[in-house]
Amino acid sequence: MKSIYRHSSCWLSGVALLFLGLSTAVAQETGLTPEMVVSLKQVRQVAIDPSGEKVAYVLSVPREADEHYGRRYSEIWVTSLSGGEAIQYTSKPTSSSRVSWSPDGTFLTFLSKRKAVDEHTQIYKLRRDGGEAALVTHHPASISSYRWSPDGKHIAFVAVDAKTEAEKKAADAGEDWEVADQNYKQHRLWIFDVTSGESRQLFERDLSVWSHVWTPDSKALIFQATETPLVDDSYMFKQIYRVSAAGGTPEVVCETPGKLGDMSISPDGVRLAFLGAVSQNDPLAQSLFVVQVAGGTPRNLSNEATFSATSVSWTKDKALLLLGVEGTHTTLRQIDAATGKGRTLVGTGPILRALELHAASGRFAAVGSTPQQPGEAFAGSLKNGKLTRLTDSNPQLSQQKLAKQEVIEWKGADDWRIEGILTYPLNYQAGQRYPLVLQVHGGPEGVSLNGWTTGGNYPVQVLAAHGYMVLQPNYRGSGGRGVAFSKADHDDLGGKEFEDILTGIDALIERGLVDGSRVGTGGWSYGGYMSAWAATAHSERFKASVVAAGLTNWISFAGTTDIPQEMALVHWNSFWYDQRDLHWQRSPVFHLENASTPTLIVHGKSDTRVHPEQSIQLYTDLKLKKVPTQLVLYPRQPHGLVERAHQIDFMKRVLAWFDKYLQSPGTF
Repeated sequence: MKSIYRHSSCWLSGVALLFLGLSTAVAQETGLTPEMVVSLKQVRQVAIDPSGEKVAYVLSVPREADEHYGRRYSEIWVTSLSGGEAIQYTSKPTSSSRVSWSPDGTFLTFLSKRKAVDEHTQIYKLRRDGGEAALVTHHPASISSYRWSPDGKHIAFVAVDAKTEAEKKAADAGEDWEVADQNYKQHRLWIFDVTSGESRQLFERDLSVWSHVWTPDSKALIFQATETPLVDDSYMFKQIYRVSAAGGTPEVVCETPGKLGDMSISPDGVRLAFLGAVSQNDPLAQSLFVVQVAGGTPRNLSNEATFSATSVSWTKDKALLLLGVEGTHTTLRQIDAATGKGRTLVGTGPILRALELHAASGRFAAVGSTPQQPGEAFAGSLKNGKLTRLTDSNPQLSQQKLAKQEVIEWKGADDWRIEGILTYPLNYQAGQRYPLVLQVHGGPEGVSLNGWTTGGNYPVQVLAAHGYMVLQPNYRGSGGRGVAFSKADHDDLGGKEFEDILTGIDALIERGLVDGSRVGTGGWSYGGYMSAWAATAHSERFKASVVAAGLTNWISFAGTTDIPQEMALVHWNSFWYDQRDLHWQRSPVFHLENASTPTLIVHGKSDTRVHPEQSIQLYTDLKLKKVPTQLVLYPRQPHGLVERAHQIDFMKRVLAWFDKYLQSPGTF
């Protein structure tokens, strides 16, 4: 890949070989290390130019060990949709994201915070052939998302209300207290005039906008919004609105009962396709609906599908392209917009996401991962569904020995078919029983897929390199199996869903792969809950546990999380005060009398999803009971670790914890 980046505000470093000083032979034998994992690059987004010839993509790149701490950087690159050399357009240490093309293909636009130009995140543009980045907007607050109008005359963007002069003055005086649920800073929808350079707020009503699309004639916008900017409301109470691009009063397009996802308007501007929930207690916006843009009753085209839709695009007025998760893989389907029937274009291969369609040519681009490669840019065609990888962001992985990974099935509670991803020890030898470590996904409506599985929070290949068998179970409640499966754990958290996990362990023991006396577990968020539940209610089965940002007390969690309604409505079907005894009995801290499993507990100190008090409770209780435990709190980290040093520390602690308690054969 080469660079044509010539921005005066940033610098471009030369390409450095990763894992300097580590020979290929050693790398092949030892597998991935924590330092290798945090040094991997990943494609995050793709955008096809109007001609259908080029694709721009956002590349997530790591900070180096000697750089100041912070999140990863994002860079913009461009390559041909037919494959070839990639050209770099922006470079770290300034991050650039949300890349798009102007409708005439003249410019690349993106979001960036360049303090030398503007203190807020703004829209910038670059000419198609590169050059100097130019400021497009000069908004008084940071912009979070934007979309070009099809005619290229306007850009609709979303920005949070800026602080007033009175608020700034009060803050300077130290009068900066916050009163809950008052003085909301809404996510407003604005229109930028490309010719005049002026911006105007589209409507006055107090709504927070979370996503928006233009009608094909550029005369109106369809958007999803809530009455408040609260995270809980954005999960549960979004509605779909229509408003004229000239301004006016937003009107609700149709009634929707629960979560909402991706949406797309037909080329003739008549119909809206969107992904949504079938009921308020549906954990995912996983079903496909179609409704008239003018309003009406949506039709559910998914019916009783056994997959979870993730994105939708119109290919023409009567046909849709639907990307979804099915079991442990992704599928791409062409759907008849009238009947919901269709054919599968892509049923196996890379795990696809962030798909963008170029309807005129019938070509598409997407981010895809495989068991051997993290996210890369892929291209495909509606004619045959054949996929071509466009990028190779981590060429060193082609020389790296990775552990074997496969999809397995077993019978869970009630003889349900349960799936999971099994990763073997790096130097696996048939006939030998290995210690097992669970890596349990969160949600619980998350899903483990048969693509790249390793990251700073879930170090699957690192564990395999240390001689562990690793199982990632998709217990009932997970996505990818349709509405009924994802609802199957309602009001039974820690019940049959955990039986699904236990029977998965038993299946591996029966196959002669696992030593049942050396089983450990780990996971984040709801995966942390499962690991805390394992270490308390089912302590007799687990010799070690790692609880990361885990839920440990359902009653106090409900009073400290930023999603109290989401958790209650789509998983419990009740609030804790309606079924107090059930919520308390399904809390890991309720079962402390059973606890004997050594437990490592970690949490980000800036986590608003699962408050650190959840980890502090469990640590204090285990310590009082004299169960081996350790609590690690990571400054600045949200619901998951995002900084290099913290991720490396976490992975090394996990390895040390499991090595201490699982490597020696023994019995309970």
